[in-house]
Amino acid sequence: MTRWVALLRGVNVNGITITSADLAALFRERGYQDVRTVLASGNVVFGSDGTAAALKTDIEQSLRDRFGYDAWIVLVPHDDLADIVDGFPFPAAEDHHDYVVFGSDDDALDDLLADLDVDETVERVARGSGVVYWSCPKGSSTDTVFAKRAGAARFKRTTTTRNVNTLRKLL
Repeated sequence: MTRWVALLRGVNVNGITITSADLAALFRERGYQDVRTVLASGNVVFGSDGTAAALKTDIEQSLRDRFGYDAWIVLVPHDDLADIVDGFPFPAAEDHHDYVVFGSDDDALDDLLADLDVDETVERVARGSGVVYWSCPKGSSTDTVFAKRAGAARFKRTTTTRNVNTLRKLL
């Protein structure tokens, strides 16, 4: 059985409220094993023998059916998560937040960075394997050049962002 991390996009924002208990119950009802939710922002660790494509389809449709919203997730093999966190390329700084942008489509991650001109004295961005690493000043995670690009509607279905501290809790 493979351990997975399901990262839900847009949960507990913009009027889409799903409790951790309800989310865990849904995953258990779908037959997933050893289900654990982390924080109230749509993070689920679980086990399954299914393929990534089948799991993504099943989970997204189950979320749509149960909670009535247009659900999108990014699935990450749990074994890959430590490498992703350890691969964060920028030094930690007290006045910055460190994030990882996950993508279900590598082309979307490439597009996210295409022709991007960031001021590295403000924020730093780097491509990783299946992710984009991002560090920005505290309080500016919605108004930097990269934040505005990442928030564009065209990336809504294929990307989701997590703070590195949240990712450590998923390990």
